[in-house]
This record gives sequence, C-alpha cells and structure tokens, in this order.
Amino acid sequence: MKLASLTVDGVRRAGVVQEAAQAIALLPPTVGTVDDIVRGGPTALDTARAALADADTIPLAGARLESPLHRFNRDILCTGWNYWDHFEESKGKREGQDPVTRPEHPTFFTKGPDTVIGPTDDISYDPDLSAKWDYEAEIALVIGRDGRSIPEEKALEHVFGYLVANDVSQRDLQRAHGGQWLKGKSIDATMPLGPWLTTADEIADPAGLRVQCEVNGRLLQNASSSDMAFSFAQIIAELSRGMTLRAGDVILTGTPSGIGSARDPQIFLGAGDVVVTRVSGLGELRNTVTRTRLT
Repeated sequence: MKLASLTVDGVRRAGVVQEAAQAIALLPPTVGTVDDIVRGGPTALDTARAALADADTIPLAGARLESPLHRFNRDILCTGWNYWDHFEESKGKREGQDPVTRPEHPTFFTKGPDTVIGPTDDISYDPDLSAKWDYEAEIALVIGRDGRSIPEEKALEHVFGYLVANDVSQRDLQRAHGGQWLKGKSIDATMPLGPWLTTADEIADPAGLRVQCEVNGRLLQNASSSDMAFSFAQIIAELSRGMTLRAGDVILTGTPSGIGSARDPQIFLGAGDVVVTRVSGLGELRNTVTRTRLT
C-alpha cells in the first residue's frame, strides 16, 4: 500500500493512494494515523487493508498531502557518503574534513525531526543563517519492527516501507561546528519527506530504485540505489549493532553524486528555486525554496 497523511475537517487521517484511479481512499479515523499503523505492526496493516473495502475516496489531484509521518521516536537517522561517486566528487572540497580513505563502515549522523516538511511544503531559506544551501536526494526507509543487533540477512524484514527525502544541508554550518554535521543538517522546516509511505511488499527490488533531483527543471542528480556503497540491509545491521531500532524510526540512506557544493562552479539553493525529488516507485516531492526568518 501507499499510505498518505492528510487533514480532513481538522482531523489528521491516513489514506491509501490509488495511483491508477488518481484517488485517495480515506481510512476511517478508528484505523488511526500512518504513525499508528507503522507502530501497530502486521495487525494494524491488515486492519487498514480491510478498511479499504468501505473507504470513501477523494481525488488525488485536489488533496494536500502532508509528511506521512509526524511522530518521531528520536532524531532522523542518516547515512553519509553512501554512494562512492558522491564520496569521490567531494574530495578536496570538504574544507579540511576529508577522510584519508574510503570508509569501511557506513558513516552515521542524525538530524532533528523539526526539519521534516511535507511533499509540497516550502523549504525554509534564510541567507542570514547560511550562504550554502545544498540539495541531497535520498531514499528513506521506516523501521516497522523493533530490533537490536539485527543480522544483515534478516534486516529487510524490519523495514515497514520506503519514502522519498531531500536532506537539504547548509554546508557552511556543516563545517563550522567541530567537524560534526548535526547543526548543518538540522535547520527547521528544510527536509521534504513523502509523498507517501510505500510498504515494503510493493518494492520487489529496493536495490534497483532510481534517485533523481531537479532544480528549476535541470536534472542534477540521477543514480540507482544499486550504486550504494552499503546496502539497505548493511545499514540496518550496522546501525542496530548494540543499538535498538524502534518501529517508526526513519533512516536516510545517503545521496548520490551531483550535489551543488561539489560542482564547478558550485550551485546553491536560493529563494524561488523549485526542487523536485523523485525515486522510481516511491513518488515525487515538489518544493519551493522560500525566504523565511529563522534567526
């Protein structure tokens, strides 16, 4: 299923996107929100499927979709340098933060949940806060079952589903705070997420998804998830080693080459730019960079 979140008559509802009919089936309030379904396990998902039979539908075109998830257990968990072409393109451009060799394990960091916005919401932009706003198209996955020290061969059994994300980053802030990335990744209302949460059973091969980012109609990122340095299963296994992952945790899996800070000349986002982020089989985000006072 493709689970979407939207507000109807002042109440946040879960819906199921029916792309062929260009409609959304509104699940009854008793089913709960998308967050409730994720945390409710197989029983909640079965209940949502059963409710489709009597669900009212509304046109997809007229619906304002929100971020599918609103309730976060913790910071968004993120993976850096997870496409080798991206790792190589930024060599010598990380302002003294270059590792000597390719990492042997995934590189992890977090970003605050207040970064999350919906699939058509404005990306906040304040040039007084940062001069280097960069785009990063990514696949996000959502954990559907608690686990610690999850074996790689069982890791995908813990995935509830997948979404599209854009890890908009402020490169100067990312470099300015002792070499760690939290600050430059955690500015409010800067990370589009959605447009819906596609359950894992709908993705036959998560290693064959195409990841793209366009800015003002120009295709700047275009890669396959098969190009990842570390697979989805490896990320989950490494991250969960000694650390419990909970149902509802969101994990970003890295961005491919083509980022603005690695280009010559560099490309950074500015007010009015339209950023389109898409992943094959998972949908598309379309967000406008909008001047917002953040300081």
